[in-house]
Amino acid sequence: MRTHSRRRPRALLAVATAGALISPLLTGCWAGAGGAGSGGSSLNVLMVNNPQMVELQKLTAAHFTKETGIKVSFTVLPENDVRDKISQDFANQAGQYDVATLSNYEIPIYAKNGWLNELDDYVADDKGFDQKDVLAPMRQSLTGEDGKLYGQPFYGESSFLMYRKDVFKKAGVKMPAHPTWQQVAKLAAKVDGVQSGMKGICLRGLPGWGELTAPLSTVVNTFGGTWFDKDWKAKLNSPEFEKATKFYVDLVRKHGESGAAQSGFAECLNNLTQGKTAMWYDATSAAGSLESAKSPVKGKIGYVPAPTEKTKSAGWLYTWAWGIQKASPNHDKAWKFISWASGKEYEKLVGEKFGWSNVPAGKRASTYTYPEYRKEAAAFEDVTRAAIEGARPRDPGVQPRPAPGIQFVDIPEFTDLGTKVSQEISAAIAGRQSVDTALSKSQKLAEEVSEEYEGR
Repeated sequence: MRTHSRRRPRALLAVATAGALISPLLTGCWAGAGGAGSGGSSLNVLMVNNPQMVELQKLTAAHFTKETGIKVSFTVLPENDVRDKISQDFANQAGQYDVATLSNYEIPIYAKNGWLNELDDYVADDKGFDQKDVLAPMRQSLTGEDGKLYGQPFYGESSFLMYRKDVFKKAGVKMPAHPTWQQVAKLAAKVDGVQSGMKGICLRGLPGWGELTAPLSTVVNTFGGTWFDKDWKAKLNSPEFEKATKFYVDLVRKHGESGAAQSGFAECLNNLTQGKTAMWYDATSAAGSLESAKSPVKGKIGYVPAPTEKTKSAGWLYTWAWGIQKASPNHDKAWKFISWASGKEYEKLVGEKFGWSNVPAGKRASTYTYPEYRKEAAAFEDVTRAAIEGARPRDPGVQPRPAPGIQFVDIPEFTDLGTKVSQEISAAIAGRQSVDTALSKSQKLAEEVSEEYEGR
């Protein structure tokens, strides 16, 4: 029997879990809405250091600033660091940064907390932006509970299965057009070791709510499991969640990459690129790197939808998007930047300057009509678009959900919960404990979150 501690106030809980902000709030560091925004003819933009953002940084002065006169000062940080810095500045409404890269996980939460400026009026007035061209799942995922729009996608992704076509041919096996996970497991066994040093599949085992938890949750969904039922009852010890987790752990232990417990997106991308694995289930955004001019596996990779079991689709939905801080004094200038960075003309600019496989795709229908993009991304663009359009963030499984999200549960507590659970599952992948033990510990962690939400 678990003990019931005194419940924390919801507002305080949201701030605490969104970025470990209790300390600055209690020590008088509140800057308020009159914070030190950039002001004048300049903007401060805080963004993740992904390759597409670095390219944006290179293009801004010669194009956006030249056209508008608005100077942009970028702060570019690794993902974990940028999330912490954004959550601190936006939760405090310090106004130091006008625009930041936020995902479809954060934006509904930040919007609910009143930290973001809504964008509907800007979209309505900016006819050249063409909001209807933005893919529907992206628009929906960046909308708050109030039905208002709070973000614009810079690029979007789902997930799919990537495999070495030449290795499959050598092994005498064929990839189904729409594989199930059971079929994938059999294929992994057959291609494991076909080439010296090559494993059957790469799956993330690195702890993190955005690492291991992401692909695992999609497997849980399609196996019939869920983190919480519609009444917020924790379900990590359900037969479906247990079956999915044991399947994932067994597959990666038997036929997965060496050092799986410390392998994330970057490591699996490296493994597939270097011929160390025959399959990889992960983000559709990986295809651009695999098919780049310098990739040793360019033209050798096949792409099929995320494997399923009980659901019609299983791919996740994710976007790095732009959000405007409510406390910023530069809302109009911030929108001009977002309109440029997420607009059609910017995609064409990237195609011309860096190559069409580098275009920040996955957000606009028009992207898939450009002949140059279709030619360079021919191997994966149709599968990617279908995966994004088929994603069901509000209905990803076989049962009703209490909150949206495919590879996450869209509540502030999930960053902490998802990370702690992933640490337990990663330990099982490493062989340090059983899946049963990992899920028993994880269920207790999830029940603590249930206490906060049950009956709401």
